[in-house]
Amino acid sequence: MNESLESLYSACSMQSDTEPLLQNGQHASSQPEASSARPAQPQASPRQKVQRSQPVHILAVRRLQEEDQQLKTSSLPAIPNPFPELCGPGSPPVLPPGSLPPSQSQAPAKQVRLFTAGRKGIYELFPVNSFPLTTGIMRLPPSQPQGHLLDCIDVKVFSEDGTSKVVEIPTDMTARDLCQLLVYKSHCVDDNSWTLVEHHPHLGLERCLEDHELVVQVEGTMASESKFLFRKNYAKYEFFKNPMNFFPEQMVTWCQQSNGGQTQLLQNFLNSSSCPEIQGFLHVKEMGRKSWKKLYVCLRRSGLYCSTKGTSKEPRHLQLLADLEESNIFSLISGKKQYGAPTDHGLCIKPNKVKTETKELRLLCAEDEQIRACWMTAFRLLKYGMLLYQNYRIPQQRKALLSPFSTPVRSVSENSLVAMDFSGQTGRVIENPAEAQSAALEEGHAWRKRSTRMNILGSQSPLHPSTLSSVIHRTQHWFHGRISREESHRIIKQQGLVDGLFLLRDSQSNPKAFVLTLCHHQKIKNFQILPCEDEGQTFFSLDDGNTKFSDLIQLVDFYQLNKGVLPCKLKHHCIRVAL
Repeated sequence: MNESLESLYSACSMQSDTEPLLQNGQHASSQPEASSARPAQPQASPRQKVQRSQPVHILAVRRLQEEDQQLKTSSLPAIPNPFPELCGPGSPPVLPPGSLPPSQSQAPAKQVRLFTAGRKGIYELFPVNSFPLTTGIMRLPPSQPQGHLLDCIDVKVFSEDGTSKVVEIPTDMTARDLCQLLVYKSHCVDDNSWTLVEHHPHLGLERCLEDHELVVQVEGTMASESKFLFRKNYAKYEFFKNPMNFFPEQMVTWCQQSNGGQTQLLQNFLNSSSCPEIQGFLHVKEMGRKSWKKLYVCLRRSGLYCSTKGTSKEPRHLQLLADLEESNIFSLISGKKQYGAPTDHGLCIKPNKVKTETKELRLLCAEDEQIRACWMTAFRLLKYGMLLYQNYRIPQQRKALLSPFSTPVRSVSENSLVAMDFSGQTGRVIENPAEAQSAALEEGHAWRKRSTRMNILGSQSPLHPSTLSSVIHRTQHWFHGRISREESHRIIKQQGLVDGLFLLRDSQSNPKAFVLTLCHHQKIKNFQILPCEDEGQTFFSLDDGNTKFSDLIQLVDFYQLNKGVLPCKLKHHCIRVAL
């Protein structure tokens, strides 16, 4: 299936290189060039083209090679090479074709956009033919800055703890670019799981923006009470990794044939010529009323339909509920309280023109979280298609270009730390990452042995081990303090129901215990961590004392490597970042 997706992605990439994409993924028609209207300029001789005291136009490689052959036979004196050690005696100034590796020489050229900050805003730089050709340096004339002023707006983004930050962005900035900017300003770890959330508190709706969406266009469809949230979402592209968990076999069918294979599921969703269909029962709220009806609903590329006669899908029995083109799908935050939904797994199809009115909202409700995730994922795939797969592939391509020791990108303070070895007479920097990791583990075990020895001797140090082990976990991002069970479940649902997503919190029933909240198979489970004493020292355990740890950091580190009594390993932790 991966090879099929890659071939389909390669075909769409070749098409997107030749024709520009609009916002809905369609290709724009190419405009005829107006080069015929320009007057033809007389051709100059090679001696007149190149002069020693005049700037040289930046030309194509083939044209430069032709001029180089002409200049070799002319009587112009040779321009001295400032770096003779980099080239051979007879090497041309331009690299010949085939000198680069195949992966680099055959790669399509990518457009690089340069920006600079000025007194009046943000400028975008573009190449100008009058730049002097120097040895790898292009300077802008100070009197005439070669750039144009970009239209910028101020966008206010909120975090989970209520803090906010106002960011000045260009009008063509995407949601992915804004997330990377906020990651840089907040000194977070960029693991490509951050997302921008469109939040409507008065409507009780929210959704994650797609990476390619323009922030300014989305803000134009929002009311004054609405806002952007900066949040983690580990399940944003999880359906590309585990499609079987998102699409139950009984809910997927095809318009041509009903026995479509699950291995071809994603390929059929991404291919615009195929006709996948999601079908099943949903609770549908009647327009302008408070009542809900359970109807048989099917989702196609043309829209969302409901059957007026049982489970019949004949055209005369299908009624259009919502269109996909001018709408987006949202999650209901509090569907039971605000709209009287029968379950907590509500979703809504909101037209882009609707800002405050609830009459035109198409409210739906599923029986469980897996069914809701299936409908919402299918809506995104049918609406955006190959654009979603391109968004999913971009971080992986960037990660492949970086070295394995430079990812993930950490904050400046963490990057400034180096591992040192002081075992000899003089200290040395440990450059081998494997040696540095083993030294850190050895130092951690030595610290715990010293702490145990100090506890036996009755040390009265301010950092007493019994006191330190009971509070050291509060410095970790995965510990959320005194929050309720409902709040912990809400945080995990917001940051994606993927296997291994977890957080730790204080227990409400036992003041000395803690609770591990873990997600597995889109279900949230809670495990109590109880303290136990052994030889006068306090330990923490998940399995009634069979496996004991001196603090919660040790416990989390262990279950990140070993499943133990848990249904899966700890993989992702819920985090809240203050902007």
